[in-house]
Amino acid sequence: MFEKAFFKFMKILPASSENIKKAAEFIKNGKLVAFPTETVYGLGADGLNPIAVSKIFEAKNRPTFNPLILHIADKSDLEKLAETGNQLIYKLIDKFWPGPLTLVLPKKDVVPEIVTAGNPTVAVRMPDHPVALELIKLSGRPIAAPSANAFGELSPTTAQHVVKQLGKKVDIILDGGSCKVGVESTIIGFVNEEPVLLRPGGIPLEQIESVTGQLKKHYTESEDSNPLSPGRLPFHYSPNIPIRFFDDKMETETRTKRVGALFFKEPGVKLNFAKILFLSKNGDTKEAAANLFSALHELETSGLDLIYVEPVPETGLGIAIMDRLKKAVKKYEK
Repeated sequence: MFEKAFFKFMKILPASSENIKKAAEFIKNGKLVAFPTETVYGLGADGLNPIAVSKIFEAKNRPTFNPLILHIADKSDLEKLAETGNQLIYKLIDKFWPGPLTLVLPKKDVVPEIVTAGNPTVAVRMPDHPVALELIKLSGRPIAAPSANAFGELSPTTAQHVVKQLGKKVDIILDGGSCKVGVESTIIGFVNEEPVLLRPGGIPLEQIESVTGQLKKHYTESEDSNPLSPGRLPFHYSPNIPIRFFDDKMETETRTKRVGALFFKEPGVKLNFAKILFLSKNGDTKEAAANLFSALHELETSGLDLIYVEPVPETGLGIAIMDRLKKAVKKYEK
């Protein structure tokens, strides 16, 4: 019923070749297009058009001090946007592009200040999704695209999630089904030519370090007043109802409130939860990452008063999952 009601006035289109061409024309004309990537759905605009980019901030209610990522369709396009003198950059893109890796590098003058929030660096990635790559190619320019959600709320992994949060603010939504990775990209920056982790994401830290060696982990320094990349604010990725990690108040809370639970795997406790979901019944972090935001969206719309969530082991993709959960929980900490 929800989808039918919105379809009447939303331009939700199957991601066919014809519709991707149409969406590319919208990008060229300064409009907003939501599109699928392997991580989450992006809210895209012409990344070299400051007026078009400003519409992203307006639609999301996103603070302008929070920089955006430019998406490209060919590795060679990176040199048009950023300085690439460090040879480690090429080792990373040869191994991980296309894929969920964003690099933060010194920007070239062609990149508008609004994209970088005034920083001398720009965040760039090459997504691993045929719809995203075709859209970028046909647009003929890099596409600035944060996640296609209201600022600070749950990231979208389906076209319906985009509709729920952004309503009529998007000109076209290309529906490419569910996102396979389910969490945003890993972001690597360079400080004095040394690589640092700015945000954990869809490529596990261990895989990055197989190329870079051990990284300085700067992503815990989230109180930046002028962050170098997205995902560094103290709270983010939050449902519209309170969320907590499992604690000793759970049993009492379930007696007086409608409480939902999000387990990492099959639960070892049996409490009177109103709704229970699992990220991965057998404890697979790759499956858990893919299911994270869709599970939180479902719990958010289930008439609950409170969500309890089980912590995930912080190894592999578990680091990225816990980064999102900690920031969601922090919003509701007293």
